[in-house]
Amino acid sequence: MKRILVPTDFSIHAENALRTAAVIAKKTNSEILLLHMLEIPTQMNDAITGAAAIPEIMLFIKKAKEVLEEISNKEHLNNIFISKHVKFEKASEGILSFLKNHEIDLIVMGSKGISGIEEVLVGSNTEKVVRQSDVPVLVVKNDKINLDEPNFVFASDFSAETKGPFQKMIDFAKIFDAKITLVTICTPNSFKSTIVARRMTSEFIANFDIRNYTTHLYNDTNVEKGILNFSSEIDADLIGLCTHGRTGLAHFFTGSISEDLVNHAIKPVITFKI
Repeated sequence: MKRILVPTDFSIHAENALRTAAVIAKKTNSEILLLHMLEIPTQMNDAITGAAAIPEIMLFIKKAKEVLEEISNKEHLNNIFISKHVKFEKASEGILSFLKNHEIDLIVMGSKGISGIEEVLVGSNTEKVVRQSDVPVLVVKNDKINLDEPNFVFASDFSAETKGPFQKMIDFAKIFDAKITLVTICTPNSFKSTIVARRMTSEFIANFDIRNYTTHLYNDTNVEKGILNFSSEIDADLIGLCTHGRTGLAHFFTGSISEDLVNHAIKPVITFKI
């Protein structure tokens, strides 16, 4: 791991993400790219491309750079190389386009989570990035995250399409000497007998060099509740899973377990794109 992207809106949630990213950066000797998205009104866009110099635009830019500089000088970021970036675009779109141009290995984002009608109508920038990012996304809700030999729950159906993300999960877990807890969630709509589920998991794991792990089968009414309830029961420090990155109507009608978890989980969640 070489480059960690941390988008910031200067909120406490973004600060929590940056603190977590700092821990990872120190363990991996990585650079942190600190990114602030500055959404400029459409009528002001000409000033950015070199037309008229609008004082308001210049003031926004100056202030954003000042705050980024102040943040990067905080004590918990000592001895970490930090590059600071201001981008003029809507938050989620800007983060994703920045991602493609800077060889990012991991995104660490803060989120307060949303629910109810707000979730249906608005969604969140974090949710959109989780859905579309090709690199792992670690979503942090608060500053109480244990990355010192953490108990890392990874939920999966252990199908062939998850082999790539599974290897990325192993690589990530090794950074922290994590205890990996592998779990298959069985629901009324996706039932597997214990014998079948254990055989699938065992045959899948045989393809990987993985140590310090246990396997579990957990029953619940749906997958999201199963992951949340299981993680709570074993007091997990971190939850991991794969995401298909569905968009448009497919996302609307089928939903996304990873995005629901990002919104509803108290524990940090890391997603790996299939």
